[in-house]
Amino acid sequence: MTLKTHADHWLAQLFAAKAVANGGVIRRDRRWVRREIGKERFIAEVRQRGFHLIEAGEQWLVICTASPLRRLC
Repeated sequence: MTLKTHADHWLAQLFAAKAVANGGVIRRDRRWVRREIGKERFIAEVRQRGFHLIEAGEQWLVICTASPLRRLC
């Protein structure tokens, strides 16, 4: 049996959100993410799921789809 770390628990909760299941968007303050689990781990988890990560100011936006994105403006 493996013990879940704080980071594992945090990620499980984040990616269990309804928005993730519906292909929506989740956002988190980037400083908070760095403090909770670290930038590298967060990026790796987003990439592993095939999602997109965008930085907008102090926020990180996770687009919960593997479909291509197109910037309109």
